[in-house]
Amino acid sequence: MGKKVAIIGAGVSGLASIRACLEEGLEPICFERSDDVGGLWKFSDYAEEGRGSIYQSVFTNSSKEMMCFPDFPFPDDYPIFMHRSKLQEYITTFAKEKNLLKYIRFKTLVSRIKKRPDFSVTGQWDVETEKDGKQESAVFDGVLICSGHHVYPNLPKDDFTGLKGFKGEFYHSRKYKGPEGFKGKRVLVIGLGNSGCDIATELSHTAAQVVISSRSGSWIMSRVWDDGYPWDMLYINRFDNFLRNNLPTVISDWWYMKKMNARFKHENYGLMPLFGTLRKEPVFNDELPARIICGTISIKPNVKEFTETSAVFHDGTVFEAIDTVIFATGYGYSYPFLDDSIVKSKNNEVTLFKGIFPPYLEKPTLAVIGLIQSLGAAIPTVDLQARWAVRVIKGTCPLPSVSDMTNDIEEKMRKRFKWFGNSQTIQIDYITYMDEIASFIGAKPNMLWLLLTDPKLAMEIYFGPCSPYQFRLTGPGKWQGARNAILTQWDRTLKPMQTRVVGHPQKPYPFFEWLKLLAIPIILIAVFLALN
Repeated sequence: MGKKVAIIGAGVSGLASIRACLEEGLEPICFERSDDVGGLWKFSDYAEEGRGSIYQSVFTNSSKEMMCFPDFPFPDDYPIFMHRSKLQEYITTFAKEKNLLKYIRFKTLVSRIKKRPDFSVTGQWDVETEKDGKQESAVFDGVLICSGHHVYPNLPKDDFTGLKGFKGEFYHSRKYKGPEGFKGKRVLVIGLGNSGCDIATELSHTAAQVVISSRSGSWIMSRVWDDGYPWDMLYINRFDNFLRNNLPTVISDWWYMKKMNARFKHENYGLMPLFGTLRKEPVFNDELPARIICGTISIKPNVKEFTETSAVFHDGTVFEAIDTVIFATGYGYSYPFLDDSIVKSKNNEVTLFKGIFPPYLEKPTLAVIGLIQSLGAAIPTVDLQARWAVRVIKGTCPLPSVSDMTNDIEEKMRKRFKWFGNSQTIQIDYITYMDEIASFIGAKPNMLWLLLTDPKLAMEIYFGPCSPYQFRLTGPGKWQGARNAILTQWDRTLKPMQTRVVGHPQKPYPFFEWLKLLAIPIILIAVFLALN
């Protein structure tokens, strides 16, 4: 074994980091405060201190072919979108088959990480831990922080006048586990994100009335996209991404809003975002429009003030006799075991090169894995981040200069503001970001070379889903099965639905669809020229 690396957390980021260390010949030691792997996806009946918390009914928003570890496809019979228990089963299987569990120290809390006195020379860290009341300290050559960003709830009590006098129950969505106990209740959900919408739609089948209060609105997308295919296998592809990033802004914005409104007109449902052209992360909910149109959920603007029993909204309307208020108001980013100055800068914003490396460290031996948000799935993203981070810590992949890194951070912040708005500080454009990270380790697919040597694969990579296997085709950690996995991804996608066979499974052919669209203007031009 080579350098010794501390990994904080055994969720998907931690497991990816352990495996990346082993691939590069480093010695990983992972500290996990709970008794199992899975992180956020490990369900508990109550919200545990210092861990992410999910509710019983959670399903994935990414399809199985788009969210797997890049060399470890989901079993063929797994559903396309999975209940959290199936995903946890997959994560556990991955950890066992890759022999990762022996590197994890369970029920161990990391209490402090600090630079050693000779850090500027060695780049080493003191990592202090606690288990069963016993404290220990050890020296590590590198640190990978994989503790996630759904741990510390944002409960903005001071933003709502009168909340202190409200006599009903109120709490953050982190505490919500299921609809039990809500029969006949009147519930206000504050926040129109994924959690807020999931909780509201679930409660709308039990509660007497559910109201969602939203400050700025959201685009609502369905997991079931055009022609019934999974949304991400059609939407997240290189060709569409090229168009979105290179078409004139007015055309790109029109196209984006048209796609978002294809299922239903958001204006009619009170859901339209205030800044509709921003690419803020949409909400995935297949049921919300139906619950609104059936009257079991109402959408309201932001709360102006609370009384003892009701909420007054900014439009002057009132929701009376509220029993429970659930704040689905997101999370803050915090690493209590680490000096804030290492990962945060002005306005408490996270300042990391490519969302991973603190740019001002004397030695690049600390990295944050998983502190990003995008339309792409987390697992392939953290797998790629970890592969790069480990090579940097090992010393085989040097970082740019501090000035180059800070210039890149500032440029990315400007682009992020333009695309996602001021509040989306960790959101990224998935394919662009993945290609950037892959380029550092030589894992980005070479489209021109593939077109010359393997045109069938090249077409599937460019026009088909940008699935995780693309980033294990080449470079360190290359997987021999990547090509076949890409060419058979639609077979695995459609297989679990073939429970009543009525013909051959129908795969999409996006390249030919685009040819049809391109043919229309060509025909019109030909007709015009013929007539003149």
